[in-house]
Amino acid sequence: MTSTSTLQAAAGAPAATRYDVQRVRAQFPALAQTIYENKPLVYLDNAATTLKPTPVVDVIAKHYAMEASNIHRGLHYLSERATQAYEGARRRVAGFINAESEAEIIFTSGTTAAINLVALGHEALLRKGDEIVISHMEHHSNIVPWQMLRDRLGVVLKVVPINDDGELILEAYEKMLSPRTRIVSMNYVSNSLGTVNPIKAVVDAARAAGAITLVDAAQAVSTRPVDVQALGCDFLAFSGHKLFGPTGVGVLYGRRERLEAMPPVFGGGDMIANVTFDKTTYNTIPHKFEAGTANIAGVIGLGRAVEYVQALGLGPIAEHEADLLGYATQRLSDVPGVRIIGTAGDKVAIISFIVGDVHAHDVGSILDQDGVAIRAGHHCTQPVMDRFGVPATARASFSIYNTRTDVDALVSAVTKVKDLFG
Repeated sequence: MTSTSTLQAAAGAPAATRYDVQRVRAQFPALAQTIYENKPLVYLDNAATTLKPTPVVDVIAKHYAMEASNIHRGLHYLSERATQAYEGARRRVAGFINAESEAEIIFTSGTTAAINLVALGHEALLRKGDEIVISHMEHHSNIVPWQMLRDRLGVVLKVVPINDDGELILEAYEKMLSPRTRIVSMNYVSNSLGTVNPIKAVVDAARAAGAITLVDAAQAVSTRPVDVQALGCDFLAFSGHKLFGPTGVGVLYGRRERLEAMPPVFGGGDMIANVTFDKTTYNTIPHKFEAGTANIAGVIGLGRAVEYVQALGLGPIAEHEADLLGYATQRLSDVPGVRIIGTAGDKVAIISFIVGDVHAHDVGSILDQDGVAIRAGHHCTQPVMDRFGVPATARASFSIYNTRTDVDALVSAVTKVKDLFG
């Protein structure tokens, strides 16, 4: 994990020479285009979704062009090829997060679907008065499913507060745990603040209290090694599209004993072993949770994206992004009127900010005209906006293909906003 001091040191020195950002950029065709009046695209909306490299696009196109067949059930050549590619992706994902078995990897449509799957799968195990713990910095997808359970079952939803830097107050969390705590569901990295939570400590405390743990790793897997066995979590979720893979595909990791105890949520093809009108026998994991025709091309694309990230190396990626975060934090802090929201000592390359009294949507629109793509709004974290007393923020999020030149373009455009609005 990267400390603030490390980031500040990085701000004064170029990124590690072993990381060839220009070679990386050449693999992302979107970055070669110009927009509006021949302005080069500066893409800084990576926390929402990442661009896709040519190897990922090519493997998806190859599947549709050469082996577009259903998986598992077919006996012919194309089906066997598609099945091998699909299950090969499962093995790669299992290795990527160090799952004990590939059977612990469930493919979903994304992080949101994975969290909902866990929530619905535990509905029968919860009773009125049981407690679910989340944090104040959660994405709506890790709030709403638990609220729905609360409203249906009468469970208690507890929210861990955060401090003025956007950091989890760990002591408050530990005091919240009780004999009635059943589930703790928390993000590893905040999508709106960039805060890296002490997720190992969160999981350890929850397990000591006898609670089931779910980690939302959507913003973590592209920036740092994620080891589910080392974390000791029961469940972990992430999305393909934030990992340079396609949209509409994600992963739910579940500890084998948890998945075997959890009933299936969706019924249909491939999740069954035998069906009669009297009784259905369910398939083994992971297939028990993958009803219907899967997003086969998406899963194959995700497998290729995992390979791509592993080839670059999460260590060099982290160094490169720490350099960008330190440099961008320094440059933006020097612009009068800019206030950064989220100043945790441990954070990833996400900077949310406001410019005086200018609404974030106006900031985003003006930056867009300069070719700088950021996100403006509440980022599906309205409680975070309420915590800091702002309706919305502008958010610049950096990734493997961004450069200091991109940061300079961002700062230049923000300066224009300040000058335009006085």
